[in-house]
Amino acid sequence: MKYIVNFYTLSKLINVVAFSLVFTTLTYAQKTGELSKVIVTGKKTSLSLENISQNIQTIEKKEIQNSPASTIEELLSYYSGIDIRQRGAHGIQADISIRGSSFEQVLVLVNGIPMNDSQTAHNMLSLPLNLASVQKIEIVKGPAARRFGLNAYAGVVNIITQPSTENKLGISIYGGDYGTYSLSANANLNGEKFSQFIQIGNAQSDGYRYNTDFTKKNIWYQNRYTLDKGELWFQSGFFEKKFGANGFYSSPQAKEQYEEIQTSLVSLGWNQQFSNFKLQSHVFWRRSQDEYIFNRKNPSAYRNLHLGNTIGAKAEASYLYLLGISKVGADVRREFINSTNLGDKNRTISLLFLEHRFLLFNNALDISPGISFVDYSDQGNFWYPGIDMGYKINSKNKIFLNVGKTYRIPSYTDLFYTDPLNNGNPDLKPEMAWSYEIGYQANLNKLSSEISLFRREANNLINWVRENEDSKWTPENIARVNTNGVEVKINYDFGYKLFSSINIGYTYLDNKLENSTANFSKYLLDNLKHQLVVKFEQRLFKNWTNQWIYRYNDRLTLDSYQLLDARLSFKNRRLESYLQVNNILNTQYTETNLVPMPGRWLEVGLTFNNFFINNK
Repeated sequence: MKYIVNFYTLSKLINVVAFSLVFTTLTYAQKTGELSKVIVTGKKTSLSLENISQNIQTIEKKEIQNSPASTIEELLSYYSGIDIRQRGAHGIQADISIRGSSFEQVLVLVNGIPMNDSQTAHNMLSLPLNLASVQKIEIVKGPAARRFGLNAYAGVVNIITQPSTENKLGISIYGGDYGTYSLSANANLNGEKFSQFIQIGNAQSDGYRYNTDFTKKNIWYQNRYTLDKGELWFQSGFFEKKFGANGFYSSPQAKEQYEEIQTSLVSLGWNQQFSNFKLQSHVFWRRSQDEYIFNRKNPSAYRNLHLGNTIGAKAEASYLYLLGISKVGADVRREFINSTNLGDKNRTISLLFLEHRFLLFNNALDISPGISFVDYSDQGNFWYPGIDMGYKINSKNKIFLNVGKTYRIPSYTDLFYTDPLNNGNPDLKPEMAWSYEIGYQANLNKLSSEISLFRREANNLINWVRENEDSKWTPENIARVNTNGVEVKINYDFGYKLFSSINIGYTYLDNKLENSTANFSKYLLDNLKHQLVVKFEQRLFKNWTNQWIYRYNDRLTLDSYQLLDARLSFKNRRLESYLQVNNILNTQYTETNLVPMPGRWLEVGLTFNNFFINNK
């Protein structure tokens, strides 16, 4: 990989060329007047990904419905470059990684609201909604700290839900192996200016092995009130899961572990357009509760209870004029935690950011330099610059480059957690890295493809290490890790019933650890070296589709394995049904902490739409 491209030299060249172009072409941009055609979209539901020259993945509703996934976690695992490491089934406990990052280095959003947990990112995917509520998922791979703030180190996942444009009521039920079943209902109520969506769900399972049973409950509500050139919106949700955690943490021999997690979210926003000026703002509150019991049969032996609260506000202003689009914004949040293990802690995080997007040569060239300033009440303050560049060769071909500095602050678990096997480190420093990427995109009738080369030069990475098998795990800022990678995406639409389409995604990662003397490492360099995902879809009859997904995963620290999933679906206006089989090959494998994952798993589901509600 080191001979493919010198990313460090490339990054310097990009900066020189970009800022030279900006300085010398402002007069040309003024003369063309093409910028008046640009529409600035909001971040409440969308990240305006079509206007960002980065590696972007969008998962649409149709893909979600046809996919052999029952949870958001399972769905994300079907996309290369994203590593979902599950303990147990149905995403009951899962960590997310993008391009070899740690699970703490990814920012997850729900309609633009951050879901990061100050206690630990192990709880970040404990979301107050289920897969049936999701309209779309947007994924930014690469540095995003200057745009999206805290812990957008390796990428961003934005999960979008929104009221439908029609009135309808849906009831869904599914059942499967190991006593697994789910019942949920959702309703859309759409008016001329006011629309609402509510979803309630319950799922449970006896578990596929001893002490892996679980129950999950959630309620999710959101609304939107349309103003003249604007909108007010509100969303609120609650999620609770209780599960046996056989070997999930501590040690594979800890078979009696148990955990209960709750997540609550409330947010209110206002978006408004004033001619060429646009304002977007929101306030939010996120609450989390995590109770961990080491021995389910003897709860008093060892128990941790963590209560976390985050209160935040964000405002962003965009202005469209002949020189492009200027954006300025501020983000302030206050984090609190009350814990039997971590103690009582709080901190304030403040962010200011500035970005400008130049559109030149009839919008063929876009250049977006930007910078953010972040202040932590307990960590100090830092600057994070970056630049994105894209050039449309023609309507079907585009190249893009981006460079950015990114960061991740230590969680409270990193800083203060202690038990018989672990000791936190209150002297930890924030993680920082420079990231570089160059990519090419092509869309040729039935064929679309993308290839990108990327590099991340990380300093002060936090990793849990120990000197020998008898010592405790302790987090430390290790010296340096360089990550080189290649990502390829190919999609071809055959247009035939039995051969509808094929999608291939492949990611290769090469990590180099420098100047580290630790003998044992818990999380670092446990990424997927090779990740291949092949999706093949068939349209069997008018309302019938079948999707096959093959995955090959080769992890640095574990054996490689192959998985094959399939879903046969029927859908019309009022009824959806499916037959789903996961792990058809009955592969025996683990993803993290040596927790055995389920073998072959069968599931059947039904959804009744437009139930009791008649549309005009």
